[in-house]
Amino acid sequence: MRLFVAVNPPARAKQELADAAAPLRGLPGADRLRWTDPAGWHLTLAFLGEVPADEVPAVEGALARLAGEHPAHRLRLSGGGTFGERALWAGVEGEVRALRALAAAVQQALGAEDEERRFHPHLTLARSGTTRGRGPGAPGELRTLAAAMRDFRGTEWAAGRIQLMRSEPGYGPARYTAVEGWPLGT
Repeated sequence: MRLFVAVNPPARAKQELADAAAPLRGLPGADRLRWTDPAGWHLTLAFLGEVPADEVPAVEGALARLAGEHPAHRLRLSGGGTFGERALWAGVEGEVRALRALAAAVQQALGAEDEERRFHPHLTLARSGTTRGRGPGAPGELRTLAAAMRDFRGTEWAAGRIQLMRSEPGYGPARYTAVEGWPLGT
């Protein structure tokens, strides 16, 4: 199974972001992006990759222990940015220090640490690419889209649960399903 660990924003937070991002689709270059599905929006804490089914119970046990050791915290989706010309994302504000500590603990416990890619809390809105005849776009187009998100500030919400998620890639966007979840601070 292809797995990752995430915090999933509540439906209301996702809807606010979807409403704020909808006008971006009409801006220059937006038609060349692969837009992510709001139903799958999440904050990835750690990507585990392929995990054999017989190892999943150990992963679940480690996550259950970690969840109890970390408190719930307040977050909001906010602003926007880019990873170069590869991806457009929405940022996160609030008790981000607690989210970073949780991500670090999850990564360390599960051996998913990546020294080259520091944890950067974000929610991916769109990716550039060359699928279906779409080119990567003109330089700066993603930055223009990110600038249009600069003033977005969603409603604050409680990040009170981590989830082990399964990614099911295939034709079209990947589908994500929750394998198991644990409340924080219990």
